[in-house]
Amino acid sequence: MTFQVPEFVRLKALDEGERGQTWLDGLDDLLGGLARDWGLALGRGLTGGTEAFVVEVLTADGREAVLKVGVPGSDLDGGELRVLTAAGGRGYVEVFRHDRPRNAMLLERLGPQLAELGLSVDAQIEAICTTLIEAWRPPPDGVVFMTGAEKASSLAEFIETLFVELGRPCEERTAEMALDFAEQRRRAFDPAKAVLAHGDAHAWNTLLVLGDGPRRYKFVDPDGVFIEPAYDLGIPMREWGAELLAGDPVALGHRRCRQLAALTGVAPEPIWQWGFTERVSTGLLCQKIGMNTEARDMLAIADAWSLAGLPKKRGA
Repeated sequence: MTFQVPEFVRLKALDEGERGQTWLDGLDDLLGGLARDWGLALGRGLTGGTEAFVVEVLTADGREAVLKVGVPGSDLDGGELRVLTAAGGRGYVEVFRHDRPRNAMLLERLGPQLAELGLSVDAQIEAICTTLIEAWRPPPDGVVFMTGAEKASSLAEFIETLFVELGRPCEERTAEMALDFAEQRRRAFDPAKAVLAHGDAHAWNTLLVLGDGPRRYKFVDPDGVFIEPAYDLGIPMREWGAELLAGDPVALGHRRCRQLAALTGVAPEPIWQWGFTERVSTGLLCQKIGMNTEARDMLAIADAWSLAGLPKKRGA
């Protein structure tokens, strides 16, 4: 069987040079070998991935699953596999088998992405929050993940570098506020209050659980960060920019922050700070990779938020 590799996956592999091309050339044989070793019947390849090729499979006992094979350099055996095995299927897709040398995982088959179900933004946020509450847990003993302090520092370095490199595409005050918020979250890191967080909990990484009963969701593609829960809630703060731009982005942003806090019991201030920092860093990243419309909208909202957040001058 010959598979058509999604364009983003192909480009990601080619970024790895010769070893990436070798991986592409040998992908059919790699999938065939895994199928023989694990007793799988290969089905159709799935689109939408960026760092792995995913194909539907049927196990020898008739269970529907998916086979995920990472491109060279993607390291599924890193944070992703460690989070998924720690979760044991609670809040995250379940891992049935994995193969470190071949960078492969056999996973529970889930349904469509939350973003594809036609739900309102409020309903999507509620689904993500419910799933996060189920997913948050302490990290397993002896397994090391990036800490909240390290995450804040890395975001600050990224923002500081790209802001200059890209010719200051947002207001100076916006970049300064993002750096200030990142520093506040770095100083606030407390291992006693941290959880093993997803790290990128948005509607495309939240999938419907198949079957009867109440609607449930599970996460896929975790980064894995040992950090305060507010960080995961900062990701929905950076999403759905069109909704924010359809009205007053400041008022709507504060409404969303209050909603996230109410659904999870997490204080709103760190949610806002992480959300603001993520919005600026993601906007700069979009600009760097040529997603100019997305970058413009991301940074326009951040500029509006930073202007509203400035303290009043004395005597004003």
